[in-house]
Amino acid sequence: MDHRRNRSTLALAVLSLLGEAERYGEGALHPYRMQQLIKERGKDEVVNVGQRASLYRTIERLEKAGLVHAARTAQDPGRPERTLYALTEQGRVVWREWMLDVLATPGRDFPEFPAAIAFIPLLTPQDVREQLDRRAAALRTKLSRMDEKSEEVAWLPMFLALESEYQRAALVFELDWVTAVLADLASGSLTWDEQWLRAQGEPRHRSARAARADHPAR
Repeated sequence: MDHRRNRSTLALAVLSLLGEAERYGEGALHPYRMQQLIKERGKDEVVNVGQRASLYRTIERLEKAGLVHAARTAQDPGRPERTLYALTEQGRVVWREWMLDVLATPGRDFPEFPAAIAFIPLLTPQDVREQLDRRAAALRTKLSRMDEKSEEVAWLPMFLALESEYQRAALVFELDWVTAVLADLASGSLTWDEQWLRAQGEPRHRSARAARADHPAR
């Protein structure tokens, strides 16, 4: 059975937490406990568990696919009965396959920011400059918060915070790139206007490579 359609960041996190629970004796977990663990460890920076309903839907899909199963129920005094989930044998196999594939294969993601960059000639250089200024400020704020969090958990072994190191490196790269583009916009080495775009014949549909061949600006 092809389980790729069931794969998501949240599904990978669920299988990982259940694998960890199995390995270290807890055995099975309730969805609320999974959400707690992700937040307590700061993993909600990379796994979106803001909506518990999404977590329940993900677990339901994994159960239908035979990757997790309802292991047992538990009930605290004055609380409703809870279902605790555990990995199936197939779930263990698929978890490992997903982990190895994600680590080895660059994903084909389609973030909004590069898509917007692809169509910036529809805006004026001034519009772009103003919005990138705002983005740079937001990136600096985010980087500052990330560094504060890193200081709080500096005692942890590096392997427990590798995703934060990765995120920080990506954030620094993006900030450097945005800063460089802002400098080019400010100097005028990166610019365009309606007249030049119209002169190209197909201004908003040409490839960047073709445009660079005709236009001296970056």
